[in-house]
Amino acid sequence: MNPTRLAVIGAGAIGRKHIDVIQHASDATLVALADPSEQARELATELGVAWFADVEEMLDEIRPDGVINATPNTLHVPCALACVTRGIPVLVEKPVAESPERARELVDAALAHNVPVLVGHHRRHNALTAAAKTLIDSGKLGNIVAVSAHWLLQKPDDYFDVSWRREPGAGPLLVNLVHDIDLMRYLLGEIEEVQAMASSETRGFANEDSAVVNMRFARGTLGSAVLSDCSVSPWSWEMNSAENPIYAHTPENCYLISGTLGALAIPQMRWWRYGEKSGWHEPLISETLHIDAIDPFILQLNHFIAVIRGEATPIIDAADALRSLEVIDEIRQAI
Repeated sequence: MNPTRLAVIGAGAIGRKHIDVIQHASDATLVALADPSEQARELATELGVAWFADVEEMLDEIRPDGVINATPNTLHVPCALACVTRGIPVLVEKPVAESPERARELVDAALAHNVPVLVGHHRRHNALTAAAKTLIDSGKLGNIVAVSAHWLLQKPDDYFDVSWRREPGAGPLLVNLVHDIDLMRYLLGEIEEVQAMASSETRGFANEDSAVVNMRFARGTLGSAVLSDCSVSPWSWEMNSAENPIYAHTPENCYLISGTLGALAIPQMRWWRYGEKSGWHEPLISETLHIDAIDPFILQLNHFIAVIRGEATPIIDAADALRSLEVIDEIRQAI
């Protein structure tokens, strides 16, 4: 079978990550890059692929088999719509849109044109996630009573040299917590109720820099999430999971899941439970689940290729990703 012809829209950090993964794939080839910046033009020249400043011109001239949309949040929907209306499958980086209203436009268009949309919540492809879901779904943890999620780190000052990162909608709720919300939904089911508070006092930007969230899941589980992009901490998926080498690795956990029969700490995958007797006077047994680490972006690309070829349906489509975005919107309203 011929390699799947892929184009990438957006040559920022995440776009370059996708390009690197494509370059190392045996069954995919990069045929075009769309991004009006001079840096993108230079990158396309270096890679030997076609460069376009205009997305629609690229789609009409190149007609790729699939597109990876790695643009800023506000461009996710218009660029994805340009693909969908031409019948081209698209992987849209998370969040699927900057608002639920815009996301619904994409959901409706994908349905109307019968074109698959995969959303880039790449943690769903991580082997750690697969192992955690298998354990939870097996019932070995019993009824899940509580979950706590932590996303606490310090973004460097130069991260905010890009002006849109200081504006509403670019804070850690939409940029970062949406990942944690989506992963908790994937592992534990739908979130029915939220309470939240936020602060922007440390950085003083138009968006939040810290927040706390309480959640009630449909299955009865209670949860909490604590997040900040201005705090010193070893607790965040980026630093704990070691899935991306650009982040300093700290061997800690950022998700603690507790059930009536056992508990699981993620991503170190420590499984705790009682032996013959249970109760706080009894010693806990623990074991660490062995997981073979594979770059989830590689697994995501493999899945996207299968989706393009009609061999799989998206593990998270636009409608599913919309629900994660709606939870973030409910958190904003609670704040």
